[in-house]
Amino acid sequence: MRKEDCYFLGKITRRHGLAGNVILKLDTDQPELYNKLESIFVEINGLLVPFFIEKSSWSKSDALNIAFRNSSEALVDQSLGKSVYLPLASLPKLTGKQFYYHEVIGFTIFDEHDNDCGVIRSINDQTAQTYFVTNLDGKEVVIPIIKDWILEVNREERFIKMQLPDGLIDVFLVPSKKDE
Repeated sequence: MRKEDCYFLGKITRRHGLAGNVILKLDTDQPELYNKLESIFVEINGLLVPFFIEKSSWSKSDALNIAFRNSSEALVDQSLGKSVYLPLASLPKLTGKQFYYHEVIGFTIFDEHDNDCGVIRSINDQTAQTYFVTNLDGKEVVIPIIKDWILEVNREERFIKMQLPDGLIDVFLVPSKKDE
C-alpha cells in the first residue's frame, strides 16, 4: 500500500492496560465511521505496514482502544507514536457540496462572479476556523471554509464556487497604504 493511496486517520498515542492494547487518537470529525475497523496501516520507517485488529472499543469520543490480532510486545512497541492510515478507496463517495479535504487540493476557487480566487494548495484545519490556502498571482490567499459560502463543488472540472464577502481577496492582493 502506498501512502499516496491512503488518508491519515490518526496516531497511536500510548499503551492501554497490560494486555497489549493501544489507544488510536482519531483525527476526524466523524469518529463513528470507524466503529468496525478490521485493519489499519501504520507508518513504520516510511512504509505502511498492515496491522489487523482483533477488537476495538471507544476510549473517548475520538479515541479507540485497539487490540491487535497476534499481538506481541514488539508489535505494540513498533506502533507507539506512529501515524495510522486507511485506503482512500474505503471512504464513501461524497456528492453535492460535501467534500473531503484531500480531494480538493488542486481545485480552483471561483467567486459567484466567476473571478479566479486561486488554486487550493492546502487546507488548514489546525485552527478554530478551517480555511483554504490558495495561490493567486504568486500570493498566498486564505479563504475560510464556511458551508453557507459554498455554492458548488464541481469534481469533473475541479473547481469550487463560493459566495465570498466583498474585498476578501483584495486583502491579500492590494497593497495597503502602509506597504507603499
